[in-house]
Amino acid sequence: MSTASHLSSSPSIAPVVPSAPELLAPAGSWDCAKAAVENGADAIYFGLERFNARMRAQNFTEAELPRLIEFLHRRGVKGYVTLNTLVFSGELAEAEQYLRTIITAGVDAVIVQDVGICRLIRHLSPDFPIHASTQMTITSAAGVEFAQSLGCQLVVLARECSLKEINKIQQQLADRQLSLPLEVFVHGALCVAYSGQCLTSESLGGRSANRGECAQACRMPYELIADGNVVDLGDRRYLLSPQDLAGLDVLPDLVKAGVHCLKIEGRLKSPEYVANVTRVYRQAIDQIVNTLPLSPPLSPPPTPHSPLPSPNRYNLEMAFSRGLYTGWFRGINNQELVHARFGKKRGVYLGEVKRIERQQIVVRLQAPVKAGDGVVFDSGHPEAKEEGGRVYAVHQNGSDAVLSFGKRDLNLQRVRVGDKLWKTSDPELDRQLRQTFAGDTPQFQRPITVEIHGAVGQPLVAIARDSLGHIVQMESTMPLVEAHRQPLTTERLHDQFARLGNTPFTLEHLTNTLDGAVMLPVSELNRLRRDIVQQLEHQRTQPKRWQLRSNVSFQDLLPQRPSLPSPSLTPTLIVLVRNLDQLHAALHAGIQTLYCEFEDPRNYRQAVALVKQVRSQTKSHSLLPNPQPPTVYIAPPRITKPNETWILQQVRSAQADGYLIRNYDHLEFFKGDRCIGDFSLNVANPITANHFQQYSLERLTVSYDLNIHQLEDLLNLCPTHWFEITIHQHMPMFHMEHCVFCAFLSEGTDYTNCGRPCEKHRVTLKDRVGTEHILQADVGCRNTVFNGIAQTGAESVQRLIDLGVQQFRIEFVNETATQVCQTIDRYQRLLRGEITGSQLWRELKLHNQLGVTRGPLSR
Repeated sequence: MSTASHLSSSPSIAPVVPSAPELLAPAGSWDCAKAAVENGADAIYFGLERFNARMRAQNFTEAELPRLIEFLHRRGVKGYVTLNTLVFSGELAEAEQYLRTIITAGVDAVIVQDVGICRLIRHLSPDFPIHASTQMTITSAAGVEFAQSLGCQLVVLARECSLKEINKIQQQLADRQLSLPLEVFVHGALCVAYSGQCLTSESLGGRSANRGECAQACRMPYELIADGNVVDLGDRRYLLSPQDLAGLDVLPDLVKAGVHCLKIEGRLKSPEYVANVTRVYRQAIDQIVNTLPLSPPLSPPPTPHSPLPSPNRYNLEMAFSRGLYTGWFRGINNQELVHARFGKKRGVYLGEVKRIERQQIVVRLQAPVKAGDGVVFDSGHPEAKEEGGRVYAVHQNGSDAVLSFGKRDLNLQRVRVGDKLWKTSDPELDRQLRQTFAGDTPQFQRPITVEIHGAVGQPLVAIARDSLGHIVQMESTMPLVEAHRQPLTTERLHDQFARLGNTPFTLEHLTNTLDGAVMLPVSELNRLRRDIVQQLEHQRTQPKRWQLRSNVSFQDLLPQRPSLPSPSLTPTLIVLVRNLDQLHAALHAGIQTLYCEFEDPRNYRQAVALVKQVRSQTKSHSLLPNPQPPTVYIAPPRITKPNETWILQQVRSAQADGYLIRNYDHLEFFKGDRCIGDFSLNVANPITANHFQQYSLERLTVSYDLNIHQLEDLLNLCPTHWFEITIHQHMPMFHMEHCVFCAFLSEGTDYTNCGRPCEKHRVTLKDRVGTEHILQADVGCRNTVFNGIAQTGAESVQRLIDLGVQQFRIEFVNETATQVCQTIDRYQRLLRGEITGSQLWRELKLHNQLGVTRGPLSR
């Protein structure tokens, strides 16, 4: 049987079930939009030329927007615009104009990352829908409530949320009497780092993922270095590259959990990918809602290793696959999430090469292959050029298949027995997929219902409704007459009104309430049917009339900026340390404001006790009239899941002077304490900064995405005492649920059985250019990869002081106490004006073994 026959002739049409989740498909181009619509998407999401997290996609223009929305709405499909990047101060005027265009065009919602943009949208329009992007890193009910406070109508949860956690969030929302709809990614590429918290591209090349310019460093090979020695992992080198998400097996559980929307990743993918994946999930959702009750009990969930149905697995693997896995839906399994053998598309696994005979390859097939299919030979070195080509002929030889190739298509000298063979292309399947969205005739039809009323001497009245709530009523131009033969039975009426070919509609149900045996000419029934279609299409294509205020602007949301403080004040140096030895060194250097971020929060009590001891000694021994004793702030983990309040309680039990606020749970839990907003809040513009001021934060740490010019723009629009600037650090590149320690230094699946190698080994990840990046775990077993090369903004410090900045932070990761003291001394001298930024840069470059970069502030 041809593999392409896995694609059925037409999508199944299911009656609309209120609890059925919305299917949301990606569209990076017009063809992708058509592919999504014709294969059953309920909505599509797409970007415009600016401010979207997939700047490499083709995207749409502002001028195209009205035509696209009209097309979508005519077909009963919603359109969501992605404005899901951070927006800098100098871009607010342009962002406002974008938003006015989007709202006027009748777009159904905008997907947003930036807190300030949420505030701006609600300022411009009281009713235009906002969807909180997964880039907002929402993992809890507190995060959902924060999004609602911004005016969001839907929240896209972080992809790291399991089914158990989704259910817990739903329960906690009910306890809070909130009912905000939730959306989850159900298929596509998995980012290994938490979206909105990945600074890898920014750190390594100035291409921020928070600005839509991800360079996909997670898909590159790395060596694992433990305690200074390379760990032999065989052919596993892609240590940070997860398999692609495939949530098909857990769809019943997602329906049961009440998830409102299921989202397919892929705005950089082809129209064939969009058609393929959308069709598979459309049919699966329809089957679930038609055959399973939507209230408990549902059928038992699949076992952890149950495979996708074979035709679906084939189609999804051919669409795009680095391996398919349920991601984090079933919880943490670090052995399965990342197989680490390759980081690029493979497709369908065909088998291993058994023999090479007379320019032919002999394979014992595990999946079908036919002439014309494209294949690649995998020798275990995916980083190198691989041999591949199109199959010329296939001959069965018992259980083996003999594959022939064109004479110049393949270099057989580079193929070895034992190589794995993958099918990467199925032209027949692609051809069938393209046919689903070719031409202008609708191929996917959405259901309508029709009611027929009337009696002898009265016109026939037809009332039609679609699933979106549109309703039209049409009357015949002539009265019904008594029928002596062939009256208008329900069957005859259904036959006439079901003739909806070449329209976006299909007749789901017809109700006949005609009084008596009556008749009407067929030509009149046909006219009524055509008018119903025309009127429904007309209603659908009317732009949504969202409220839009013309007399307001982003400037209304800007804070008032007071005059600059006296330049005679000596700026303050703040130091973040990650172990007790570093803390001792910082205290010895006289640092007055200290942040502690330890892997084991049990050590916080000792840290706080040490600072309080030094504080007591400072007060009792100082000869100064107003001595400045040290204060200590504790940094809780950057992510908080629904069942992790105990971690925050453990942090608070140390009785520190204050806390670094890194997520929305922290804002809620530490309310009333001394708090400082950390970089992970992604403060990139004055509207965002102004919003966080309502939480009584002492200061905000500016986003690491800003360069010096963008930082100057922010400081010129805000009171500078709101901020502290990080001027020295090892950039926290990847922050991820994936535990490299567990996956590659143990045989365990999670913290319950891994043996805690993170407590026994010092680990780095060596990249392709030889830099060893530092790996650390936190109390929640989440890993952070810190850039092995420190970054300094020393050369920009004087410009920042001139703008009124008084608070500067430096951070340490694995430096020795001696290195901490030396580095602190240099920056103290810099802030006192004893050395210049250029001198400090040269000294660091000279004395730092790995070197130092100028970091994002230099750009």
